[in-house]
Amino acid sequence: MSQDDALIECAKQGDPDAWRELYRSHAGRLVVWLRSRSSDDWAVTAEDLASEAWLVAASRVQEFRGNADDFAGWLFGIARNHALNLQRRTARRRTGLDGGAAAATLTAPDDVAAYDGLDAARRMLAPLPERERDVLACLEVVGLDIAATAAALGISPTSVRVARHRGLKRLRAATS
Repeated sequence: MSQDDALIECAKQGDPDAWRELYRSHAGRLVVWLRSRSSDDWAVTAEDLASEAWLVAASRVQEFRGNADDFAGWLFGIARNHALNLQRRTARRRTGLDGGAAAATLTAPDDVAAYDGLDAARRMLAPLPERERDVLACLEVVGLDIAATAAALGISPTSVRVARHRGLKRLRAATS
């Protein structure tokens, strides 16, 4: 059993240090990925969705079957489901807020630069079909591997590879 697998087992036992280490390893990437997904509801931030995903992960960690390499895919899958639920709710009711409300909360120069980079990535990926957009966000923006991306999106690794190929091909065609 690797050290990372032991960390998962300790987290299952409720060890706060293990949870802290898991959070340190995955929280930033999770928020970046959630920010890269377009949302029509600016009242709910990527940080809100990530927090919800961590709460669900903590309450359901006993159900997790896999090793440390599988944990990111499992966590991102939880976040994806929450994001999809939010999109369904948002489709039923429009808040009327625009992106300026979210941008107004950014204060530090690093935050603004990060926001601009994510905004550029979101704009570049926006014209792609949803699956290709999500796959490229996981692989290229967040840096997940193929297996974790497949688990996060609920598709096969082969589908991830195909969607990545098609998405990159569309991006190349759009930028040339």
